[in-house]
Amino acid sequence: MTAIAVTIAGSDSGGGAGIQADLKTFSALGVYGASVIAALTAQNTVGVTAIHDVPEDFVTAQIDAVFSDLPVNAVKIGMLSNPAVIRAVAAGLDRYGQKAVVLDPVMVATSGDVLLREEAVATLISDLFPRALLVTPNLREAARILHGETAEDETSMERQADAILALGAHAVLIKGGHGEGPEASDLLATEEGARHWFRAPRIDTVNTHGTGCTLSSAIAAGLARGKSLIEAVDFAKAYLTGAIAASDRLTIGKGHGPVHHFYEWW
Repeated sequence: MTAIAVTIAGSDSGGGAGIQADLKTFSALGVYGASVIAALTAQNTVGVTAIHDVPEDFVTAQIDAVFSDLPVNAVKIGMLSNPAVIRAVAAGLDRYGQKAVVLDPVMVATSGDVLLREEAVATLISDLFPRALLVTPNLREAARILHGETAEDETSMERQADAILALGAHAVLIKGGHGEGPEASDLLATEEGARHWFRAPRIDTVNTHGTGCTLSSAIAAGLARGKSLIEAVDFAKAYLTGAIAASDRLTIGKGHGPVHHFYEWW
């Protein structure tokens, strides 16, 4: 049977993040990708200049079109910019019984532009955290979710992971890519009390646009292919590390260029 994953997220007109990065990742990892576009962005490697929300009834129509026809194995959720769309997505997950859900709480672009309005954060937590198998905030997103300071060491990351689990998440992967030091270390914590660290050498490059989208969609791809959660995270971490390491082979844009999704193929 063909492994199928669906991304529910915003579109990146520059092609490096969002829906575009997700579909590239699915394809690179041998998974058929479908999509539900929840927002449109005017965006490139330098920044985001405009955001257009897709009406919630049209998001619902896309969900019904995709999930009523395709036997979906996993779902990745990215940028959802307003409460009405978040509620529509939550209802769709319930309607089609989706459990293998990876939620990337996209709040700020690599350029620093804010993508999730403050009033939407509470709805994201209340309506989607309990419905997701895994939530994947980076250090800055974890701090915003908890209204606290950005974690600066592994002990702080563990404390914040416990706090996010207490908000209703079943498992959380706090991504350390924005931290310091020679390694990029990510912490997976589950509601059962398990703790797993995933480490890779930190790569010196400015081409980091779409890293969070790529990691979460790679995890969804792993789940769609039948991997366990730990296996899927390990699989995704290895893929993203390779894509970042190969990113300087590409010359894309004037700012933070994308990772190289097809580094094993091109």
